[in-house]
Amino acid sequence: MSSATRLVPPLFVLLWATGFIGARYAMPWAEPFTFLAGRFLIAFVMLAAVLIVRGARKTSLANALHATLAGLLMHGVYLGGVFWAIHRGMPAGISALIVGLQPLITAVMAGQILGEKILPKHWLGLGLGFVGVVIVLSPKFGAAGAGITLATLAASVIAVVGMSLGTIIQKRFGNGTDPVTSALYQYLGASVLMTAGSLAVETRQVTINGELLFAMAWLVLVLSIGAIFLLMYMIREGEMSKVASLFYLVPAVTAVIAWALFGESLSLVQVAGMALTTFGVGLATRKGSRAVGQ
Repeated sequence: MSSATRLVPPLFVLLWATGFIGARYAMPWAEPFTFLAGRFLIAFVMLAAVLIVRGARKTSLANALHATLAGLLMHGVYLGGVFWAIHRGMPAGISALIVGLQPLITAVMAGQILGEKILPKHWLGLGLGFVGVVIVLSPKFGAAGAGITLATLAASVIAVVGMSLGTIIQKRFGNGTDPVTSALYQYLGASVLMTAGSLAVETRQVTINGELLFAMAWLVLVLSIGAIFLLMYMIREGEMSKVASLFYLVPAVTAVIAWALFGESLSLVQVAGMALTTFGVGLATRKGSRAVGQ
C-alpha cells in the first residue's frame, strides 16, 4: 500500500467530520430538505460540467439506475433523515449515537448480501468502537428533551439504514462505473428525493448570508465532491465492514473540531472514549477478514 493510499482513510474521516460543523452554520438559515436539494443540485451541475469538458464515458442503464438508487439512499435518505431530525429538535449527540450504529448494521448487511465473513476480533472491534462513541458523546446526553420523539427517532433510524444499504449497493454494483459518472447519478437521485421533500413539507424560505454561503460552498466542494470520492474509492477497494468502521471515528474528530472552533468542552473521559474508539476501529480493520468463497 502506497503512502498516498494510507492517507485516504484519515483524510476521509477528517473531511466527513467537518460536515457536522457545516450543518451547524447552515441550519439556522434554511430548512433541511431545501438546503440539501440545493447542495445536491449544485454538485450535480459541477459534475456534469466536468463530464462535458472531459468527455462523458458511456454507462449502462442498469449501472445508472444502481448509482441513482445508491445516491438516493447514501445522500438523500441519510442526510435528509439526520438534518430533519436535528431540525425538529433531536439533540445532535443522540442523533450521532444512532448514526453510530451504522458500522454494525453495515457489517450485518455485508455478511448477508456481499458474503463478507467477519471474524470474532472484528466484531469485538466494532463493539468497542461503539462503546467509545457512547463515551465521547456522553456529555451531550443531558441535552435530551422534547426533541426526542417517535418521529425524530424514526428519521434517525431510517437515515442510518439508508446509508448502510446505499454503501452496500454501491459496493455490489458500482465497481464497473466511472466514479464521476457514478457520483453524477448519485446526486441526481438525492436531488430528486430532497426536492420532492422540500416541495411537500417545507416553505422553502432561505436567508442568504455569509454563513449560509460558506456552509454551502464547504459542504458541496469538501463533502459532496472530496469526501464522497474518497468514500467511493474505499468502497471499491475494501471490505464494507472495514470501511464502515471508520464512521466510528467521526464523532471524536467532530468533538475535537468543535472544541477548537466553538470552545466546546472536551473532557478526559471523552479523550479516553476517543482512544477506545480508535483501538476498536484498528481491531475491526485488521487484515484477516475475507469474503466467503475467496
